[in-house]
Amino acid sequence: MSTRAQFVRYVVVGLASNAAIFAVYVVLTNLGLGPKLAMSLLYCAGVLQTFVFNRKWAFRFQGAATPALGRYLVAYALGYLVNFLSLMLLVDRMGLPHQWVQIMMILVVAIMLFLAQRYWVFRNHSMHGTE
Repeated sequence: MSTRAQFVRYVVVGLASNAAIFAVYVVLTNLGLGPKLAMSLLYCAGVLQTFVFNRKWAFRFQGAATPALGRYLVAYALGYLVNFLSLMLLVDRMGLPHQWVQIMMILVVAIMLFLAQRYWVFRNHSMHGTE
């Protein structure tokens, strides 16, 4: 499958997932939950849900699920760290509105994670060798 086709499928999965997660994020923060805690809880839920859809549909990966899940969790842990540190810097230190920072980070982290999934998590073993 072409990179473009994978990206389009990845975007569909990501848009659906992130729209739902952002809506819950806004509700939770409006109810008084801190932005970093809300993002942390929802990030974990989103990671598990999107693994299934990205593996089976977006990337049509047919390799072993367990090693792919391990790589997926590492990629998403790095994405989480980037997101968390951005909230600390841009919201806590610079005073920017957390809603806008979170929207920006959804986009930045999404691009980072697409590249990680395309070239590492769900790589084609026939092209890149075996594990």
